Amino acid sequence: MSDELGLTAQPVLTLERRRNTREDLRSLARLCRRFGVAGIVVGNPVHLSGDPSPQAAKTHAFAAALGELTGLPIHLWDERLTTREAHQILYEAGHERQTHKAVVDQVAATLILQSFLGQQATADRQLPIASTAPRQSPNPETRDQN
Repeated sequence: MSDELGLTAQPVLTLERRRNTREDLRSLARLCRRFGVAGIVVGNPVHLSGDPSPQAAKTHAFAAALGELTGLPIHLWDERLTTREAHQILYEAGHERQTHKAVVDQVAATLILQSFLGQQATADRQLPIASTAPRQSPNPETRDQN
């Protein structure tokens, strides 16, 4: 989950997957409503080469169904090496390797979202800024003539 300004990512919880994909989708949709989510970032499982992994087609179908159910924009985002990076962060923070399983998915999801937010901030800074305010003459006597 990001803050309201879209600057930082923080974990909320990890949903345990069920056998029923429809129920997983409903659980995510409920969370989106509860937290007032404006868009969803989904980790895109690709190989290190950038080619789609065998899981990619399933992920894309799940993401499309989630977007359809929630009506929210879905952003597929590269998740390469995020689990490895999450394990490294946990290790450096002093967590025993045996305890990582409980939180590694939350940390990896936070890394994916933070990467997405960082890219969005960079893209926003590169966009030209345009004013939609009506142009006014600096001379008050001639304003109505514009």
